[in-house]
Amino acid sequence: MFEKILIANRGEIACRIIETARRLGVSTVAVYSDVDAGAKHVALADEACHIGGAAPADSYLRGDRIIGAARATGAQAIHPGYGFLSENPEFVEAVVAAGLAFIGPSADAIRKMGLKDAAKALMQEAGVPVVPGYQGALQEPAHLAQQADAIGYPVLIKAVAGGGGKGMRRVERPQDFAAALSSAQNEAKTAFGNDVVLIEKFVQHPRHIEVQVFGDGTRAVHLFERDCSLQRRHQKVIEEAPAPGMSEEMRAAMGTAAVCAAEAINYSGAGTVEFIVDGSEGLSQDRFWFMEMNTRLQVEHPVTELITGIDLVEWQLRVAAGEPLPQSQDDLLMSGHAFEARLYAEDVPKGFLPATGQLSHLRFPDGCRADSGVRTGDEISPWYDPMIAKLIVHGETRQAALQKLSQALQRVEVAGTTTNLSFLGALARHSGFAAGEVDTDLIARDLNSLVITHRPTAVHKVAAAMTALDLFELSQDAGFNLWGPLRQSVTLVWQGQPFLAEVRVLSQTEQLWQVEAQELSVHFKNQRWECAGQALPVTHKADDKITVFAEYGYVFDLPDPLARDVENAADTAVIQAPMPGLVRGLFVEVGDTVAEGDRLAVLEAMKMEHALLSARDGTVAEVLVSEGEQVEAGAALVRLEDD
Repeated sequence: MFEKILIANRGEIACRIIETARRLGVSTVAVYSDVDAGAKHVALADEACHIGGAAPADSYLRGDRIIGAARATGAQAIHPGYGFLSENPEFVEAVVAAGLAFIGPSADAIRKMGLKDAAKALMQEAGVPVVPGYQGALQEPAHLAQQADAIGYPVLIKAVAGGGGKGMRRVERPQDFAAALSSAQNEAKTAFGNDVVLIEKFVQHPRHIEVQVFGDGTRAVHLFERDCSLQRRHQKVIEEAPAPGMSEEMRAAMGTAAVCAAEAINYSGAGTVEFIVDGSEGLSQDRFWFMEMNTRLQVEHPVTELITGIDLVEWQLRVAAGEPLPQSQDDLLMSGHAFEARLYAEDVPKGFLPATGQLSHLRFPDGCRADSGVRTGDEISPWYDPMIAKLIVHGETRQAALQKLSQALQRVEVAGTTTNLSFLGALARHSGFAAGEVDTDLIARDLNSLVITHRPTAVHKVAAAMTALDLFELSQDAGFNLWGPLRQSVTLVWQGQPFLAEVRVLSQTEQLWQVEAQELSVHFKNQRWECAGQALPVTHKADDKITVFAEYGYVFDLPDPLARDVENAADTAVIQAPMPGLVRGLFVEVGDTVAEGDRLAVLEAMKMEHALLSARDGTVAEVLVSEGEQVEAGAALVRLEDD
């Protein structure tokens, strides 16, 4: 076993690797960028090395600096985590050339699976079923359009070097192909430095089922499957293991195909073979096809760990250190069911727009595993993926595990940024998902029912008002004066709607509240404040924001009574950047006539492209930025002439 390893990554995966390394007695070295100097993974590691600026290209993608840090600290091996350099064969070769071990597959194996077109050809030779499509070298738009016509719509355009849904577009009609192709190629070029795409048939009622494999360079085993069908924009949201509706016969067939794929490239370490499955008539052995192989540990690996009882990071370290596979296929057993939900800083009603902000409060409930790279007080940076945590639960049955997930999501406490917590909770309660009726279109199909704004009750408003007036804490002089109970009032705002809350403090343990014509009596009993026999929810106050942790969190604004309201109605003449990002494209000039919904610009932020549309008909008066310019949130990009 290694004595010291360097982790060439950040966030929750770096923390996850450190956890296993510490249990095994292996010292760890973290690397960090300018903005990550105080990050959780840096604090957890035994040593840490600064490697550059905030942008990944200046830090976490600088293989030379990472290798230099490993040599300077005496690390014997480098664990890449996932993302960044984890599937870069040139980095692997440089690590080995420096006399270090790479905790992952060989550069040759990564190359063979790194390009989707070449990987599919290799899998066909190995007898693994693949999706019908075109993966040729000719990339002229007209030729690709012809191939799409021949395959038959709908089709998927996919970057051959892609992953995580980047450089991928679903096209329903021939007339939409050209625009989708251009967008996919631009995104692929930005994300991977390679704009080559392939075209494949879009499978109706698709399910995304993947198989965890592990190899030692000669032989491989599979650790059963995961269902990752619950996706939005090709990004996984909730994953589970095993896949619902999976028969033992199909599990064996998919497992055999995955092992065949791994052994065909002499795979070493943890990897995932992803299949697209036609779920229109249930799961069938003749309706699954190879999509791609991820030559690294996956984000969703914890669900496999919970159903097998195996620490996959420990296996990675052992195999990379030269030990044989810890178990044979016959030794591997599966028990119960597991779910993983990805908690992100994002605004779901605004199209899953990534969010930033400082986490003023973060607490995860007991009874679930929470893999997180951030803590209370940490900043969600615009430079990296906005994941806050992965919540993972295990139960004896799928129903029991799903109930645990639903309860865990309800008990998460997070404040300081907008999150997808309510959206995850709605998914966990979705009747079709509960019945195992999952496919990759479920979220898009039922989005309106999944994005529901709950309204706070009078009890929630009282809890916020008590926090605003510091009345949660017991005090010997709790609001009395010589003439009777003290009366206080406070104005709070929820989603732009102000309301008045008034209180009479009757005693140290009793308060009488008036909120929007409702009268509520609040008492301190059983070491807690109660209303109508129920405990008041937990709250948190940071600056002028009060978060009530109920129904995934209500955020109330506490306005300064001396401040003058200068907010105006939304200005539809000015198109602003919704987040910090890079102006990737501008599609209008001064004097152009535009219609409502026309694409004016494209902003690249958090590794995704976001189209900015005109809010109304009009004429372009000013273009205030240039392509390639980095802008802050709220920056004016385009202004239309006044109505």
